Amino acid sequence: MKKFQFSLETVLDYKQQVLTSLQTEHGTLLLQVKNQEDYVASLEEEYRRLDEDFTARKLEGMTISDALAFEQCLRAMEGQIQREVEKLVRLRHQEEEKRAQVVEAKRETSSIEKLRERKLDSYNKAVQKSEEAMIDELVSTKRVMAAQSA
Repeated sequence: MKKFQFSLETVLDYKQQVLTSLQTEHGTLLLQVKNQEDYVASLEEEYRRLDEDFTARKLEGMTISDALAFEQCLRAMEGQIQREVEKLVRLRHQEEEKRAQVVEAKRETSSIEKLRERKLDSYNKAVQKSEEAMIDELVSTKRVMAAQSA
C-alpha cells in the first residue's frame, strides 16, 4: 500500500508558520507591555518622591521661586506619566488584538490537524485491513497446499 499523504499538508505547514509568527509577535508585545508598565511605575515612584520632597521642603520653609519650580516639575511629570499611560493603553490594546489573532490561528491549525489525524486513522485502518486480508489469504493458501499434499 502506498505511503500516507495528507492533501492539505502544505496548508497545515503554512498555518503552523503563521501561528509561530503570530506567537512571536504576541510575545514581543507582551514584553513591550511589561517594560512600559515598569517604566510607568518608575515614573510614578519618582513623582511620589518628588512630591514628598516638596511637602517636606514646604514645612521647612522655601522661597516662592523654589516652590514654583517644584510645582512646574511636578506638572511636567504628571504630563509625562499621562502620555506614558496612554502609550501603555495602546500597547495593551495591540497585545489583546494579537492574542485574538493567535487564538484564531490556533483554532484554524487545530482543525486542520484534527482532519489530518482522522485521515491518518482511516489510512491506518485501511492498511490494517489490507494486511489482515493478506494474512488470511496466506493462511488459506497454506491450508489448500497442506490439503493437496495430504
